[in-house]
Amino acid sequence: MMYSVNNYQYNNISNYYNVFTLLNYFYAIIKMEGDILGNSLKIIVPKNFEEFGKKVNNHVNLIKNTDHNYILSPDLIRFNNGEGKCILGESIRGKDTYILSDVSNYSVNYKCQTGTHYMSPDEHFMDILRIINATCCHTKKLTAILPYLYQSRQDKRTAKESLDLAMALNQLSFMGVKELVTADVHNKTACDNASLKMPIDNFYCSDDIILKLLENEQLVPSNLMVVAPDEGAFSRASFYSSILGGAPLGVFKKQRDYLNVKDGSNPITTHQFLSNADITGKDILVVDDMVATGGSIIDTAKQLKERGANKVFLVVTFGLFTLGSDMFDVGYKNKLFDKVYVTNLNYVPEKIKNSEWLCQVDCSSKVAEIICKLNNEDSIGDLLQSSDETITKIKKYIRK
Repeated sequence: MMYSVNNYQYNNISNYYNVFTLLNYFYAIIKMEGDILGNSLKIIVPKNFEEFGKKVNNHVNLIKNTDHNYILSPDLIRFNNGEGKCILGESIRGKDTYILSDVSNYSVNYKCQTGTHYMSPDEHFMDILRIINATCCHTKKLTAILPYLYQSRQDKRTAKESLDLAMALNQLSFMGVKELVTADVHNKTACDNASLKMPIDNFYCSDDIILKLLENEQLVPSNLMVVAPDEGAFSRASFYSSILGGAPLGVFKKQRDYLNVKDGSNPITTHQFLSNADITGKDILVVDDMVATGGSIIDTAKQLKERGANKVFLVVTFGLFTLGSDMFDVGYKNKLFDKVYVTNLNYVPEKIKNSEWLCQVDCSSKVAEIICKLNNEDSIGDLLQSSDETITKIKKYIRK
């Protein structure tokens, strides 16, 4: 009798264990394929980032081993007077939602009473707010991914001057964005100080750019040098130097004429180059976060060539090219620089992308990895700095 009772208890425990194992199995499936409980991933991509969004979608499928279209293309309607509205074509209720947008894209246009109008960063940002509002707070979590951060350069308040970065971040937070992801932001401290409730994650693609450069160019690592075009870019130059195994560093200290303004900036009157290394015959990487008109960074390349530099590569995260390619075409023709390396984290016109002097580095896989980790509620700390895999490849080049 005792044996049968024990046997009965044993069978019950065994059954409970089997049920528990089965539940764990189904939980694993649910976590991998969130669609089962409606906790699926959705990436809202407006027209200003369509090409990049498709690449991100492909990488997400590779990472998750799925074959889905995670992209939702919002219908951003414009009326003839320039006003607009957003319609989401499908439900995002309970979904982990990401808005992926490029506010710097100046190719998107619409028809209005004055003809064809090309959208400004202000209008792109307003569309982001419309998208957020169209979700009606029905998402499980809402994350904004703005590689080029809107108004990131308007980060300091002076007398009678607006603090647009803080206004933008507070708008996003107020509208319901729980987390913001950006790239190589101009002033991370200003972002953190402006947004107390919304975490801001800042990732870099420096390692991807350097690896691409080393793969493409015939360079001797021991002959490389990293130069900051101004004092504000020195920390970035130092970061590049460390990735390259401690390459020599240099920085230009520029004296500007603050009594005059030309093309929206104060003209440079003198250059003072600060470095302990001899620049003669060196292959140099001039690094910065962005290039707008190109005047300052091309002038830096000219100064380096005059001081005896061998090859000069202009390396920036965001190639805005706000005055087109003419200045770069002339600079390349005059052999002031050898090539410009930029990422594809912002819009670059086809004409410039096809230029002999430009190389665009694809960073869509890193954005996809960030989305997948956040979707799985994993830490993304390891993705905000250099990839171990990429650094290992760079070290192999350095040791050659």
